[in-house]
Amino acid sequence: MVQGKFKKAKLPASLQKKQKQAKAKPFTRRSNAPIQPKKAKFNEQQKIKNAISKTVNKSVENELRSRAVEGQIKLSKAQEAVAKYHQAKTATEAGPSSSAS
Repeated sequence: MVQGKFKKAKLPASLQKKQKQAKAKPFTRRSNAPIQPKKAKFNEQQKIKNAISKTVNKSVENELRSRAVEGQIKLSKAQEAVAKYHQAKTATEAGPSSSAS
């Protein structure tokens, strides 16, 4: 009959390392780098989308307004003065001839 205690067998080094890792405290990222809430990211995206849609809408509206006013000719001040001069000149030329007859 055996009277001594059994000696504990030593595990191979690779298994010992795995067991130590299993017993070790798991890595917690939360304390070092807290996870940002998703809501802030979505809010930022929404702001960008709103800004883009506003600028697109403004440009489309300006284009539509310019097309609607396209039939009307916008003259510069110098061109308006020339046109007014020619209108006055034609009116004075046409006026005496019609009153004389």
